[in-house]
Amino acid sequence: MADRPYHHGDLRAALLASAERALAERGPAALSLRELAREAGVSHAAPGRHFRDKQALLDALALSGFERLTERLEEASAAGGDVRAQVLALARVYVRFAVEHAALLDLMHTRKHDPEISEQLSAAVERMVGWVERPILQGQASGEITEDDPNAVAVTVSSTLHGFVALNASHSPEEIDAKLAGVVRVLFDGLSPR
Repeated sequence: MADRPYHHGDLRAALLASAERALAERGPAALSLRELAREAGVSHAAPGRHFRDKQALLDALALSGFERLTERLEEASAAGGDVRAQVLALARVYVRFAVEHAALLDLMHTRKHDPEISEQLSAAVERMVGWVERPILQGQASGEITEDDPNAVAVTVSSTLHGFVALNASHSPEEIDAKLAGVVRVLFDGLSPR
């Protein structure tokens, strides 16, 4: 049960926070609106005011994840620097988010590929992709990254980082960061024009 039952305020946010904890602990199959209501100390019908069903809850979790990740990518981009520094900064944000929120990131990837994705969720995915593509477009404009479809380059970078996380999730944050700089260096040099 929650440390303290929900007590007036933003029930939707409380349910999402509780659902994210449950997702991380037990996976998406174990999520239950009725259980979340019980933990929040509200009637079993109360979550229905915010989520029509479990799928709506999962979509809201995925949307929240994309919005939070995009916000972090925006903050990292604001630091500036050359293209390589920007790619490394974005890689660090993505990897840190993936390590801290592994189950949420899995859900986000699952939902973004669903043909029934909502317009709101689709738009959130596009905003996040835009921040990933931004330094790639800058690098292409400056001649630091090979001319190619920016989306294909972004998918290559994202896939590399996703695989990196899967292989290094059990390492310390310091070890991950040290290895990540090398991965981005190799990846970036592989993107350089010949």
